[in-house]
Amino acid sequence: MDSQRNFDFLKYMVETDDTKGLLNELMTAYGKDVWNYAYSITRKWDLADDITQEVFIKVFRNMHAFRRDASVKTWLLTITRNTAIDYQRSAFFRKVTLSDVVEDYGERHSVEHDVADSEAVNEIWKMVLELPKKYREVIILYAHNQLSLKEIAQVLDVTEGTVKSRMFHARQKLTKIKEANS
Repeated sequence: MDSQRNFDFLKYMVETDDTKGLLNELMTAYGKDVWNYAYSITRKWDLADDITQEVFIKVFRNMHAFRRDASVKTWLLTITRNTAIDYQRSAFFRKVTLSDVVEDYGERHSVEHDVADSEAVNEIWKMVLELPKKYREVIILYAHNQLSLKEIAQVLDVTEGTVKSRMFHARQKLTKIKEANS
């Protein structure tokens, strides 16, 4: 289905000058994937919101730069990863993260936040989020976003062999976490 959707978007990108309409279609089709990936990298709800918004602003401004050698989803997730990395490198992010740690101590969360947390606390995904970033990314891209090893390599800008190695080590670490929690 994703390949058919990818073809439809590529056809639409070639045949239309309606970039706002196309952006709306992309946001509808891939918005959750972009947000989930941003969250998996940052582990912060509000930051994932900001990154998702920034990703689609970048897509709107650079739609003409899309190379058709990757799927639309791979392209969007690559932009998401790069945007998240840029956010994490910024002094603003480091300051906000530090102040969040200080403010979160003893803070009561909203009901909405509690409900969202309870949905996100699926035991396996909780363990995945405990993994170091390089292992967490391959699992999220493979299991949640259903990318191929080749597509994961494109998103992460590494070789397929590196993806396979990280996948192997991620699975080993998940097994150890599961055994420790049992």
